[in-house]
Amino acid sequence: MEISGKKAIIVGGASGMGRASAELLAARGASIAILDRPSSDGKAVADNIGGAFFEADVTDFDGTEAALQAAVDELGGLHVTVTTAGGGIGRRTLSKDGPHSLDEFRQVIDLNLIATFNVSRLAASHMVRNEPEDEERGVIINTSSIAAFEGQIGQIAYTAAKAGIAGMCLTMARDLGSLGIRALAIAPSLFLTGMTKDIPEEWTKPLTKDAAFPKRLGRPGEYASLVAAIIENPMLNGQCIRLDAGQRFAPK
Repeated sequence: MEISGKKAIIVGGASGMGRASAELLAARGASIAILDRPSSDGKAVADNIGGAFFEADVTDFDGTEAALQAAVDELGGLHVTVTTAGGGIGRRTLSKDGPHSLDEFRQVIDLNLIATFNVSRLAASHMVRNEPEDEERGVIINTSSIAAFEGQIGQIAYTAAKAGIAGMCLTMARDLGSLGIRALAIAPSLFLTGMTKDIPEEWTKPLTKDAAFPKRLGRPGEYASLVAAIIENPMLNGQCIRLDAGQRFAPK
């Protein structure tokens, strides 16, 4: 699918990998809507790229549906979604304080897995209305993590959520394939986003010592480059692509 002229919604596009994706796609000629929290820099980012901003808390599923509908109305259609919103906590299955809180587990699942599926299902319902371009109507790109495959101690909830996102790829692609809609996920290692973006370089070396190359944290623009490559290559479908410099997480 050609990026130029397409309509894209970036969920979590106010910062980090989402922001980089919004900026790159806009530079390639796509019309962009950013969905993010009211307290985010979403409006400033959107204004800077000639896009639109819509307030959304992804754990408010009805509110997200309304925001996504408003974004589609503003754009005049939808061809691409990129969902980067998410996060985790540090809790073991069993600790000195007792078993892992079910409420906290559910919160992480809601923030990552359920919110991602909510955006995906809604996006598909809009994409199916598009006139096909070389038989293709849309691309759904979600964000997993290499923690989905080798989660560290204390990441049980986050691992479950991100593994769910990875696991949905092929089934979603099969569900939507006859409609001309592709579905994939990207599984980053540690990237310079959120709490890690201001960490001094000497502190990051132990975190990336097991990477093959390069031995550093990923850059948001590298995630965005993969987003663009996925959109442009119709043979990429139904998989979760690791973006990790050959990193394999140790137990802790």
